[in-house]
Amino acid sequence: MRILPTILLASAAIASTAVAQGGTAPFTIAETGQSYASIGDALAAIGDRRGTVIVAPGTYHQCGVQQGGDVTIRAATPGTAIFDGVPCEGKGALVLRGRASTVEGIIFQNIRVPDGNGAGIRLESGNLTVRNSLFRNSEEGILTGDYDGGQVVIDKSTFRHLGRCDRDLDCAHGVYIGRLASLSVTNSRFDQGDGGHYLKTRTARVAISGNSFDDSGGKLTNYMIDLSNGASGTISGNDMVQGKDKDNWSAFITVAPEGREHSSAGLVIEGNKAGFVPGLARGSTFVANFTDDPVKIGANELAPSMKVKDRR
Repeated sequence: MRILPTILLASAAIASTAVAQGGTAPFTIAETGQSYASIGDALAAIGDRRGTVIVAPGTYHQCGVQQGGDVTIRAATPGTAIFDGVPCEGKGALVLRGRASTVEGIIFQNIRVPDGNGAGIRLESGNLTVRNSLFRNSEEGILTGDYDGGQVVIDKSTFRHLGRCDRDLDCAHGVYIGRLASLSVTNSRFDQGDGGHYLKTRTARVAISGNSFDDSGGKLTNYMIDLSNGASGTISGNDMVQGKDKDNWSAFITVAPEGREHSSAGLVIEGNKAGFVPGLARGSTFVANFTDDPVKIGANELAPSMKVKDRR
């Protein structure tokens, strides 16, 4: 089974200082040149306008809340800006409630909160684009609320050691997108899950292609892709490997297991590869459909012991 390589950030060097190199304030607004000591202050300075925050190399034990505007948060050098261990509002390292948000080249790690949903990014309004970023060792990578019209785009990013289903709390997942309009996930990697689903979404439309779901190092994980309430769109060109340590190994992809809210008649699943770690063969199902919607399952390369589909 071919597994895509880990998404590589542009620089392998990881800075460990808590402030920008050279001693200057580390968060600079590109449009004005003004620098700030905290990401929160930089976001507040942009306010309801449009602006870009450039993050200097460093490990930052702080968090930020976007209250409005159209904001881009970009690492000066991808892979050298780390938000480590500090959530805002008991939610996430970045809490985003503007018109739009873009995050590029940032690492998020070690985010935990009392309700078990500590996320690198918590999205509460607007659209979100995430590129070339890494989410690791947290309860959740990206978590959104439910609201009309939101669109989430994820590209060239890695989600590692995320999720949990313990402490008698609702499970957390690698990525959990709520009742928004659409989700696109491309050229990204999900691996070493610690519980829950790798990718869970309630959006009406999805485009999930060119990704790697490597569960070989997962612990007590569930589905690779969970379309909780059904969806139209495409799931194509993904590589999926199921590991041994599963809480639920019955399916790789599910359609509307929590109730049908969207038609899945326009959903196409084709060109994917799915199998098991060496030495493991199970009667798992590739696509478990909890509706009577005629999901189109095209040609996929599946392990011999795997069922193509079933109705649940």
